[in-house]
Amino acid sequence: MTFTKEGIVFDKPAYVLAPLAGFTDLPFRSVVKKFGADLTVSEMISSNALAHGSEKTLHMLKKSPLEVPYSVQISANDPDMARRAVEILNEKEGIDIIDLNCGCPVPKVFGHGSGSALLDDLPRLKAILRSINETSNKSMNSAKIRLGVNEKNHVNIAKNIEETGVDFIAVHGRTRAGKYKAPVDYEAIKEVKEAVSIPVIANGDIDSYEKAKWVLEYTGADGVMIGRGAVGAPWIFHQLKTGKAEIDMSLRHDIILEHFDKIVEFYGERGVAIFRKHTHTYSKGYRGASTLRDEVNRINDIKEYRDVIDDFFKNGEMA
Repeated sequence: MTFTKEGIVFDKPAYVLAPLAGFTDLPFRSVVKKFGADLTVSEMISSNALAHGSEKTLHMLKKSPLEVPYSVQISANDPDMARRAVEILNEKEGIDIIDLNCGCPVPKVFGHGSGSALLDDLPRLKAILRSINETSNKSMNSAKIRLGVNEKNHVNIAKNIEETGVDFIAVHGRTRAGKYKAPVDYEAIKEVKEAVSIPVIANGDIDSYEKAKWVLEYTGADGVMIGRGAVGAPWIFHQLKTGKAEIDMSLRHDIILEHFDKIVEFYGERGVAIFRKHTHTYSKGYRGASTLRDEVNRINDIKEYRDVIDDFFKNGEMA
């Protein structure tokens, strides 16, 4: 994915944090960006909510100063609504890329005609992408897809998307019916890469340094997009960027504390409750993890919580 457009440069391979509702908020994105991610993407944002000026939605657009470049992912089921959303994004500084979600399998999104529902209506999908491209004042536009709805149609989908003028495409190697449990079809991602001339980012079940390297080699993709594989292990981007599979325990400790501090900085006292789910994932594989989880579930004070996890991860050992 080595190319330059309006000041944005991606070296191949590119390491991208996937949008993941409830996890890839500003604090988490700032941490993975600091420790190796090339590109961060906002949580999926509804075009309808943007167009109607939802304060909660506008708050989700906030980014860390570290997030350069920064992509905002939107969902849309209509070209006009997409245009209205992009017009609002055009007024926001610090956004470099607008990405259209064409892959979300969640029933609420699918039933609304957004996300992966677009894969069954390619004329509408293309009209939405063209509306984004014609309206956007950002450096790049992209799309994230699945292989199809019930049946695979990935090459045809990708070729149609390429025709709209997007700069790159991310491919999740499952159909909508496959949700998050079916085996990822990396062969299909490889077929998309071979069928289009724009950069292709591989996505789906990339949960380790070794798996990421294998996916890049097998598919020939220009980068990997990692979502759930980074939850509880955001240092995967550091591993990929440095080419070192091993992660020092002291670095894990530093990243975890950095994440906690960023969460508290962004959410205030509410950050303690929010960080509990992260503590549970970070502590997997450590001795005494269950005891730690029980302890932090009863802590609400910021300093007390920080002291507990500081001590645990500084002195912790893997089981």
